[in-house]
Amino acid sequence: MRFSTYLLAAGLSATAFAAPVAVDTSYDECEADPVPSSSAVAVSTAAALSTSIVPTTAAAAVATPSASSSAAAVAAPSTSSSAAAAASPSVVSSAAAVASPSTSSSAAVVAVTSSSAAAVATSATSSAAAAATSSSSSSGVTVSGGTNGTMYWLGVSESGAEFGQTVLPGTLGTDYTWPNTTAIQTLIDLGMNVFRIPILMERISPTSITGALDTTYLADLKTVVNYVTAAGSSAVIDMHNYGRYNGVTMSSTSDFQTFWNNVATEFATNDLVIFDCNNEYHDMPTNTIVAELNQACIDGIRAAGATSQYIFVEGTSYTGAWTWTTSGNSEYMGNITDPENKVIYEMHQYLDSDGSGTSGTCVSSTIGAERLAAATTWLRENNKIGVLGEFAGGANTVCETAVTGMLDFVKANSDVWMGALWWAAGPWWGTSYFSSMEPSTGEGFVAYKDILAKYAPTAA
Repeated sequence: MRFSTYLLAAGLSATAFAAPVAVDTSYDECEADPVPSSSAVAVSTAAALSTSIVPTTAAAAVATPSASSSAAAVAAPSTSSSAAAAASPSVVSSAAAVASPSTSSSAAVVAVTSSSAAAVATSATSSAAAAATSSSSSSGVTVSGGTNGTMYWLGVSESGAEFGQTVLPGTLGTDYTWPNTTAIQTLIDLGMNVFRIPILMERISPTSITGALDTTYLADLKTVVNYVTAAGSSAVIDMHNYGRYNGVTMSSTSDFQTFWNNVATEFATNDLVIFDCNNEYHDMPTNTIVAELNQACIDGIRAAGATSQYIFVEGTSYTGAWTWTTSGNSEYMGNITDPENKVIYEMHQYLDSDGSGTSGTCVSSTIGAERLAAATTWLRENNKIGVLGEFAGGANTVCETAVTGMLDFVKANSDVWMGALWWAAGPWWGTSYFSSMEPSTGEGFVAYKDILAKYAPTAA
């Protein structure tokens, strides 16, 4: 494995693992793994999630974002929410966190020239939009992406509850934490309207993949979800498991369907919830099983009576956009079906040399649009809708230009892209992780808040 070293906010250093070359059956893509502080104080959260986490020494946390995805035809979204407002938790943490978003596979990389990227960017003409919106699912619902060159969603992953993946179920405040709703409100005030909440299957369903849900972890999740949706934003429930449960590659579609049926039942009446079936499949036995697991997820959710919500599906090879057409995703993911026609293909894309998101150095100022070009063509040719579920860049002129170019590209191709989510916010990132979007001192927040605000749906 490659290593990247970051300076923690407390002046310590920690190592974040980047994308591995060898196959690993564990969570090997930069998962958040805070080093527990022996004197950490964790006040357990109840449904109101009034949490105060005050570790006395810095805790190192390693998180894992990733790379690309695909989605099915989408219907017009519902803007109503039945969720009740939740109390805003106070989260005070001196824990420093080391992130290491991962995403690209060490397999094939798509080389896209600037000229071809430009060609795709300008292909979002009225005729292309008409073709994209003419498709419908078996339910007869018209497909729709963004509107008139604007983003429907702009937001961020709120990391923390998926930390400590080697310590299960783990201790709140020592091994994992929950997002700070005060920080979420700051991002809402900037115009963000979608928040992805990574969690672990092993924590929400600890006895077995088909077992009863853990009431405490579920209540804490509901508090964050309800806060987000009560504000009129969308909350993405992201199973951040890489196609594994307890370190074992998932293969039973019936078990996965039951799992998602159990989870979706708890959120079936909240229209602003989005279900993210599983984060960044990689090194799976076959590409076929990835598509089958995604289909099982959809079937379980709809059988639970959750029929109004969008569902995000992710592909193999860390769901990277730049490898979408070379990893097998373009071949196997296109036949996923949904009776409600609200499947979105979630792709991740980072701009460093290996596409892993472990470096704040971008390849070039045009790399963002270039790495989305081939996936965009696939979405349009197959009448699918996508979302850029993870992206980031360092605090430097090259990356800022590349990120701006990528977001301009997403807007220009809004017939097939619904929006984009930054990786990542969360109270344990500290200030020196290059893409921390945690207000108000995260390095990514300071460098990119004004850039991102220009793309907010409310600013369109």
